[in-house]
Formats: sequence, C-alpha cells, structure tokens
Amino acid sequence: MPHFPLIHIALALPNLGETFALVTAVTWSLAVILFKKSGETAHPIGLNLFKNFVAMVLILPTMWLFGETLFRPAGTDEYLLLLVSGGLGIGVADTLFFMSLNRLGAGLSAIVDCLYSPFIIGLSMFFLGESLNFWQAIGVVMIISAVLTATSRQESSRLGRKNLWLGILFGALAMGINAIGIVIVKPLLDRSPLLWVTEYRLLGGMLVLAVVLLFHPRRRPIVGSLIHRSGWKYTISAAFVGTYLSLIFWLIGMKFTQASIAASLNQTSNIFVFIFAAWFLREPINRTRVIGIILGVAGALIVTFT
Repeated sequence: MPHFPLIHIALALPNLGETFALVTAVTWSLAVILFKKSGETAHPIGLNLFKNFVAMVLILPTMWLFGETLFRPAGTDEYLLLLVSGGLGIGVADTLFFMSLNRLGAGLSAIVDCLYSPFIIGLSMFFLGESLNFWQAIGVVMIISAVLTATSRQESSRLGRKNLWLGILFGALAMGINAIGIVIVKPLLDRSPLLWVTEYRLLGGMLVLAVVLLFHPRRRPIVGSLIHRSGWKYTISAAFVGTYLSLIFWLIGMKFTQASIAASLNQTSNIFVFIFAAWFLREPINRTRVIGIILGVAGALIVTFT
C-alpha cells in the first residue's frame, strides 16, 4: 500500500483485527436496520441493484488504495465462477434476504439468519468432502430450534401466518443460496485477493438483477421506488454502510487476526441486530425471541468452531 503512509500507521495498532471484526458486526447490524427502513419504500430488487452498484463504484478506488488490480492473470473459468457465485449469493440471495426482512422485521431475521452456518457445513460436506462431527450436529439442532421459536403463536398473530412463514422461507432460501455462492468459490477465495473476488461477485449479482429487471413487468415502479422522498436517505446510507464499509472492515478484521477469532466476533452481529431492532425500530423483545437468539448464536458458534 504505497499511496497513503498513514494507513501503515493505522494497521500497526494493537488488536487491530479483533477491533475491526467487532466493528464489522456493529456496522452490519446498523446496516440491517437501515435496509429495513429502506425496504418500507424501496423494492427488494431495486434496493439490491442500487447497493451493489454503490459498492462496485467504491471498491474500484479501494482496490487501487490497497495495491490490487481489476484484471488478474486468471482463467476464464475462474472469472465465470465468480460471476455465477455473485449471481447466486448477491443477486438472488440478497434479494430474498430483503424480502424476508420486510416481512419478519430485523429481530426475527437475526434468528433466521443463523441458518447460514448449517448450510455452509452441509454444502461443504457435499462439495468439499468435509464431515459433520457430534458437536456440530448439536449446533445445527440448536439453530433449527431457534428458528422454530420464530413460528410461535405470538409471532404468528402479530405478523400474520402467511407473512411469517413466507418471511422464514425467504430467509432460509437466502441463507442457503448465499452459502452455495460461497462454497462453490471457496477454493478460489483461498488463493485470490478478496477485493478482486468481491468486485466480480458484485458484477455477477448486478448482471442477474439487470436481466430480471429487464423482463420484470413492473420495472419502472421498481426503479422509481429508489428515489422515494421519505426513503432515499436510508437507501443511500444502507448501501454505503452495509455493502461497502462492512466489507472493508470485515477484510481488515480477517487479515489482522486469526480467522476463528474474527468469525466469532462477526457472529455477534445477530445479537446486535436483535438489540438495535428493539432500540431503533421499536420491535418487541419477549422471552421466546430471547431464547431464539441465544440458541441461534450459540448454535452458530458451535457449528463454526468445533
């Protein structure tokens, strides 16, 4: 990084990785709240397209800042793999996540999102030949139990049975498809610069969304929803905080501490989302939800680190 000497000073600070891993969790949690507010006016497809565009534009100068290049001596198959991964994990999965978030609210979404870890484990067994040990199986059961708490009669009466189950379905599909997008590109991730990988995954997501939008019968209202007066400030801030800042903080956290420590601190984002949902969105906190988030986060940590 020859361009800004101050960056070298900042990166020499003690516990930098741990600090940024925790900051990532807080930043993403705030972004989820902003995405929820933005979703009140912006269509999920339009919101996803916009936040990907913002991230792609901002990552380009960031790549230069960190000494990375946009084009690398990689095979065509690797570029295609990144586009497919992004099409699934960013184009499809993020849209489903926004659809789930709009129906469930941020608090319940934080519980459903814990399904990401079991999906990663299951797909790694299938694609990468990894195995599931006893404690990971216990963690998976805990996460599934956590999601089942979201189907309580209290939540069903508050959200409506249809909205509740659709929200859980969309959220589960989002986590599963996102996991597929990560697992299929995992070998490439291990040997490639992350900003380069991210830029082409974002491009893949953009291409999928552009095609969907092109053939969508309501494409004009979808695009128009992005400039709604009462929601544009949330849309812009959510895109910047959630897609760009969170990514950069995550990269720094992963680079300057052990992956296991960074991942465990990142996992606390579910707890922060749960708390911020009550604080900023006035979503209810009850015993069932508290049990759900404890089971979900604990299960995700067990699945990840055993």
